Formats: sequence, C-alpha cells, structure tokens
Amino acid sequence: MGQLTGGDPSLLRRINSAVVLHALRAAGSATLTEVTRVTGLSRPTVEGVVEGLIEAGLAVETAAEEGTARRQGRPARRFRFRSEAGHLLGLELGPHRVAVILADLDGRVLGTGTKEVTIEAPADERLERLRTTVADTLRRTGVARSSLWAVGVGTPGIIEADGVIKLGAALPGWTGLQLGERLRRSFKCPVLVENDANTAAVAEHWKGAAKESDDVVFVLAGLSPGAGSLIGGRLHRGFGGAAGEIGALHLLGREVTPETLLSTTGKPLEPLNEQAVAQVFALAQEGDENARAAVDRFMRRLVHNVAALVLALDPELVVVGGWATGLEGVLEPLRRELERYCLRAPKVALSMLGEAAVATGALRLALDHVEEQLFAVQGTVTARR
Repeated sequence: MGQLTGGDPSLLRRINSAVVLHALRAAGSATLTEVTRVTGLSRPTVEGVVEGLIEAGLAVETAAEEGTARRQGRPARRFRFRSEAGHLLGLELGPHRVAVILADLDGRVLGTGTKEVTIEAPADERLERLRTTVADTLRRTGVARSSLWAVGVGTPGIIEADGVIKLGAALPGWTGLQLGERLRRSFKCPVLVENDANTAAVAEHWKGAAKESDDVVFVLAGLSPGAGSLIGGRLHRGFGGAAGEIGALHLLGREVTPETLLSTTGKPLEPLNEQAVAQVFALAQEGDENARAAVDRFMRRLVHNVAALVLALDPELVVVGGWATGLEGVLEPLRRELERYCLRAPKVALSMLGEAAVATGALRLALDHVEEQLFAVQGTVTARR
C-alpha cells in the first residue's frame, strides 16, 4: 500500500499511534525528541500521540534515568511502553503434562506452572488439570485473568484454524475436540491453538537453537514423531494444517510399528511408554546386542522420516526435541545418516529449550497476535507528518 494522501484522519491517527508505540517499545524509554527523530513525525504529532497512548494505558512517563549527566533546567520527559498493560499465556496440553507460561506484553516471563497427567486421561480431566494450573499461576503472580490479551496453546494433532482438533490420535477424546471454543469460554480473549511440534519450532527460532536460522525443521522425537517447519522464518502449516506429520509415514507401505522396532525379545514392546523406551536405550549403551539392534532400527526409522522433510524443504538446520533428546547418543547417528541420505545434509542440533519448547512457542504465538493488533500498520503504510 502506498503513502496516504489524506481524507482518512482516523486511519492516519492509528498509523501514527502504531509507529510511535513501536518506537517506544524498541527504545525501552525515550524522550519526545528521540521519538520524533526515529519516526520522522513532527513534534506536535508525537506529543499528541503519546498523550493518547497514556490515556489508553499503553504508555507511561518514567523517572529521569539515574547516572545520566544532568543539564541545567528541567530534564527532558521520558516515556515507555507499558508492557504491564496486559498479559499473555503460553499453554501446553501434552500426553504426560500440562504447562503454563505467563508473560507481559514484551514476552518477559512472570510465572510458570506444570502438572503431570496420565496419557490415558480423558479430555475433560486434561482440560481441568490445565485450568487449575492456570489458576495457580495467576494467583501466585497476582495477575488478574481479565488482564489476559491472548492465549497460545500447543497440543498434539492436526488442528484447524478455529482450534478444532481434526485428528488427534495421541490423546484419548482429542479427535474432533473443539479445543479453541472450550478454552475461549474460560479466557474471554483470543485463543490460538497450534500443533505442538509447530509451536516448538517457533520457540527454538525465538529463543533456542534456531535463533540464527530461518529455514528450520524441528523434530519432536517420540514414539510417533512429528515435525514443525519454518520457511524463511515463517511457520509452514500446510494447506490443512497437517505439514510435518512424519509419524504417519509408516502408513505408506511401511507397516512396522514402534512396538516392533524397539522390541528386544521378538515380541512387541509392551507397555510402550517413554520409560520402557528409555530402558531399551540404556541397555544399548551397556552393550546389550538386542537393545542395540532395537535402537538402530528406531533411529533408522527416525532418520528416514526426517530425511523426507529435509529432501523436500532443504533446511539449514534440523533441531531435535522431545523426550529423545534426553537419551545419550541420539544426535550423532541422526547426523551421520542424514549425510548419507540427503543431497545436502543440514546442520543438526539438540533443542535448547527442552520441555519448555511447546509452551514457549505457544507464548510466542500469543505475542505475535498482540503485536499484529498493536503494530500491524507499521510498515504497510508510511506515516505522515
């Protein structure tokens, strides 16, 4: 969109407000003169916008900075973005736990909470466990539920834009669950529901191993692995939200299940859970031949799944997360086999965020939503004096 030519003062005010607010947030605190210089707006325009932002609760005057050289006369007034004007939640609804991260509008973490839940728990029980964890976190931090501006959620499954779980085989009662609608009743603010591997990919790009890479595949390594992809720094969900569901590749003529892959006895591994799998990996480290063969089969399957995405997307980096990151010796076989299968092998790294990745990425989605509301016009229309 080109530069405004007049005729819409309301839109012009919104544009100027977004520009000034963006400048204040980026600076931490700034004088009117500094904001004028950064934005290119006139001094009277900046003064009027700042007054309006203060009235709206989005900006506040700050005390003069300590340690600065004082000039004669009254020091220049300084202003800052009120990151405490609202709050955000990043939530994880996973197979074994629910997790909460509470942050201000700058994304600064104010509190966290987690509770364990069994993989067999029905949907209502899992959601109730999440509600109590949220309530505990808000109470401990003294933050009112009414101050929440947006909530991001990461959970397993193929998720439609309105937050309905189109397919969620990992959790009982998850397929068809109207998760977004149910959570909106509790929060009364926008709720953004996303696949857990996708939110983890966003988190690693924001604060983790992928901060320096815009083309990334994040592998949520588990018994049925999933993946999230960033292309040019943007999350790639696919047409129906099913991009990265590499755990389904065995349906394409490869009917070997994780229970068979990880068996050390010739019979399917039962019960199939993370504790049992960790034991198989431990036995392999101790030199047990059957366990080493099982781990080798499992790793080759994981590599084949990841290689399919690498060949399609040619990422700079593959980040491995999920429970498998805690198992010794996971990274090197993956790196070696990707070099064998891929035309150009990507760099491979372990997640830096660990268990916090899914909730952290959900928080980033909530923050993105708020920033879009506050600063969307920034960069789309040039502010005028």
